[in-house]
Order: sequence, then structure tokens, then C-alpha cells
Amino acid sequence: MSDRDGVPDPSTSAEDTELSDRLRKLGKRLDQHRDIRDEEVRRDAAPRRPGVAMAMRLGADFVAGVVVGAALGWGFDRLFDTSPWGLVVLLLLGFAAGLLNVMRSAGLVRPGIGGPDQGRDGKQDGT
Repeated sequence: MSDRDGVPDPSTSAEDTELSDRLRKLGKRLDQHRDIRDEEVRRDAAPRRPGVAMAMRLGADFVAGVVVGAALGWGFDRLFDTSPWGLVVLLLLGFAAGLLNVMRSAGLVRPGIGGPDQGRDGKQDGT
């Protein structure tokens, strides 16, 4: 800025220097925030598969119940020579237990004895 004589105003050079410093500081802060934002975007862009994870868990719960029932039935048959009735009965019980575990994991059935005494809406039963 200059006055009418064409001589620069001395106060404007100090203001320009201050403004340049402030712009540099602002640029640095913006760069830091851009780096943080870019890191968050990269982290959020990582593939999330909550549906697949839940399906794997439900499948594992069901298969575990069936396998444990079959193993116990086979062991019962070998121990007491009751083939094939121990395997059949405990396999069916394992199937039922696996199905119940899947329903509990999916939130369709409330946990049993020893579990939290809350209904689907989160309120205490009987209140």
C-alpha cells in the first residue's frame, strides 16, 4: 500500500510480514490436518465385513454343537457298547444345541439360566 506520493507505507510491510507468517502457520496446520484425514480415510477404506464375520460365527456355533454331540455319542457308544444309539441321540442333541447357540448369537433367543435377566428391549423382566 502506498500513500499519494508513491512512498510505501511502513506499517504495511510489517502487516505483510505478519500476514505471511500467519499464512505459513496456517499452511502447516492444514497439512497436518490433511495427513490425519488421509490416514483416517485409508483406515476406513479397509474392507469391513461384519456380515461375513457374523455368518462365520453362526456357522461355527452350529458346526461346533453338531461335532461335539457326534464326538460324545461316538465315545458313549465305544464306552458302553450301545452302537449306534448313543451316536444318534447325542448327534440330535448336538444339532439342537448348535441351533440354539445360533439363535442366541443372532439375538433371537434370550440367554438361559445364568445369563443376563433382560428381554429384547433391554428392560428387566417382571418390571
